[in-house]
Amino acid sequence: MLSDKLTPFINRYNELGDMLSSPDITSDIKRMTALSKERSSLEDIVDKAKEYKSVIAQISDTKEILYDSEMAEMAKEELKELEARLHIIEEGIKLLLLPKDPNDDRNIIVELRAGAGGDEAAIFVGNLFEAYTRYADLKGWKVELLSTSPSDAGGYKEVIALIRGDQVYSRLKYEGGTHRVQRVPATESQGRVHTSAITVAVMPEVEDVEVQINENDLKIDVMRSSGCGGQSVNTTDSAVRITHLPTGLVVTNQDQKSQHKNKEKAMKVLKARLYDLEMQEALAKDSANRSAQVGTGDRSGRIRTYNYPQNRISDHRIGLTLYRLAEIMQGGLMDEIVEPLIANHQSRIVEAAGL
Repeated sequence: MLSDKLTPFINRYNELGDMLSSPDITSDIKRMTALSKERSSLEDIVDKAKEYKSVIAQISDTKEILYDSEMAEMAKEELKELEARLHIIEEGIKLLLLPKDPNDDRNIIVELRAGAGGDEAAIFVGNLFEAYTRYADLKGWKVELLSTSPSDAGGYKEVIALIRGDQVYSRLKYEGGTHRVQRVPATESQGRVHTSAITVAVMPEVEDVEVQINENDLKIDVMRSSGCGGQSVNTTDSAVRITHLPTGLVVTNQDQKSQHKNKEKAMKVLKARLYDLEMQEALAKDSANRSAQVGTGDRSGRIRTYNYPQNRISDHRIGLTLYRLAEIMQGGLMDEIVEPLIANHQSRIVEAAGL
């Protein structure tokens, strides 16, 4: 029964309140801060629990007057409203009872790479990165370029960026996978629609202490920068390539004039990739968790199609199709893709948890 599952949260919340009023705790700032943080994390579910119990009590009282001939009709109407309200509260509680993804509050490192389609794929990498940047601006997030590999035809062969802000990973973690675009390239004289594809990887940013790397496991090469980059290109050995020997992961960075800064940014990306690799391995072992995913880590799966002639965007994981591609690519309506993905994931987790 749902009320039984709520009791431990209420008891712990009350227990923490008593502890925080104890002189032993108030004199220990570190412990008081930790307990205050824990109590604060329980507030939402405790408030919902109190509301839930209150509505159940009102339903019980209302049922008692159903047998009163003068009050029966009014009681029936009130009962309908209360039961509808109870259902909404129950659904909210189920979401609050779900285990929280520990990475949801993290910043992200996002990598976009051109795949099949040559120049058109590279151009779409630029288009999609601009869409993410506009979305980030609307959310009040900050975007920092870590590494780019511009394409001669425009756009990027690859772009890697750090996005910082509130709940970034929780909202963009479903972007990982293959994105297919269908449109008429500017160079197409016959007006034929071409299909190309890019891949997106979304990884949580990690602190240095979270991923330990043995220096002996690294092969670090320095070289001359190439491509766009200003006067320092091809004049200094500022570009850095780091190879993690145990996994074979390779990260290259040449965007900064400083070799030290290029190395620092390359290490940040390497640590995120190693952390992401651990996540994928853990997920592969956890079949129950894997079945509840919406494809957050599938690098090979085609997750979405962007059809420009039809102004259509389709997310294949949840069967969602919207005819507002132009507005979504401007960032303003991206929540119309993000919110259904979150809702679908939550419903799967609720079902898997048997709530």
